[in-house]
Amino acid sequence: METPQDYAIFQNKGYQGLYGGLGAKEIHARKGLGKNQKILDHMGSTELAANLFRATQTDEKLRRDEVSGKQAAYDTHYEVGRKVRQTIRELGGTMPEDLPTPEKSIAQIEREQDKLNLKTGGKGKK
Repeated sequence: METPQDYAIFQNKGYQGLYGGLGAKEIHARKGLGKNQKILDHMGSTELAANLFRATQTDEKLRRDEVSGKQAAYDTHYEVGRKVRQTIRELGGTMPEDLPTPEKSIAQIEREQDKLNLKTGGKGKK
């Protein structure tokens, strides 16, 4: 992608495919996140895995099919997201937008773990 705006549009298309038309702003609002909070930091493992699968499969398809041009890349990302959503539905899974938002973000958990490691000299509980 050429500009940050192009990249944002590209990412949004992937979200829209996976989340049944919801874009980043709608997902952000649905999760009740603050302005500086990142969507990916507020996903449980199932939702995060669906998004990672969407992203990796889009990357593979863009390379394999030698997709060129912004609009073609946007369309590919949307389509891969839609296919991942379709697979989740066929398997009887919960749609990503209906999955619960974890109480703590990944960043919060990491900070707590860092504090614990400092207190225990790096010997955190396992």
